[in-house]
Amino acid sequence: MKALQDYRRSLERSREALDAPDRPATFTLCGRQWDLLPGVFAPVYSPTTEISLRLLGLDDPRAAGRTGSFLEIGCGTGVIAVAGALAGHERVVAADINEAAVRNAALNAQRHGVTHKVRAVHSDLFADLDPQERFDLVYWHSNYVLAPADYRYRSVHERGYVDPGYAAHRRFLTESVHRVAPGGRVLLHFSERGNLDRLTRTAQECGRHLRVVREGRFAEGAQQVEHLLIEVSTTAG
Repeated sequence: MKALQDYRRSLERSREALDAPDRPATFTLCGRQWDLLPGVFAPVYSPTTEISLRLLGLDDPRAAGRTGSFLEIGCGTGVIAVAGALAGHERVVAADINEAAVRNAALNAQRHGVTHKVRAVHSDLFADLDPQERFDLVYWHSNYVLAPADYRYRSVHERGYVDPGYAAHRRFLTESVHRVAPGGRVLLHFSERGNLDRLTRTAQECGRHLRVVREGRFAEGAQQVEHLLIEVSTTAG
């Protein structure tokens, strides 16, 4: 478990993915083609974007029947946001702290003909979003690997891999429930590469309740890693 949660290995993976000589300009995922810009989290080097789609039930290109509004925090290439729009969400905001990711998400929205539904926004979590805007679904595939609280990022790309002291998770747990419309949901994608005990304690300190709504073990290279889709709420009801 310690090796699985080692933040230094996650940072190595970040650097390897960023500098890979075979890094493509496009890739195929779940039956669709996608654009990949330099400096953006690359699903070709990590299975976690596909795992997110599976946990959300968006991995089948025929997925349909989704309704309402959808906010994705940390959108990266925009695969999940665009898949949500293609499945029926009428209003989608794809937010990321990485400006290259914002451009990438907009590019993929254009590629798949959903620019009328998807708006890509540069934002550090919720900081630069319209404070009055509410969503039926708020989702974050978090940077669940815990790094020391005093770690300082060397690139914006590293922000997709580790969270020093779970500062970003604390902010998300605190703020996300205020961004949902009545009857809306907050969902967090986590994995055993993260520290679930620390997340749970942080949630309790924020007055939040966590409930696992879907889970599974998925291959990550030679390892089988447990991934969780967690609902965040203000009560234990």
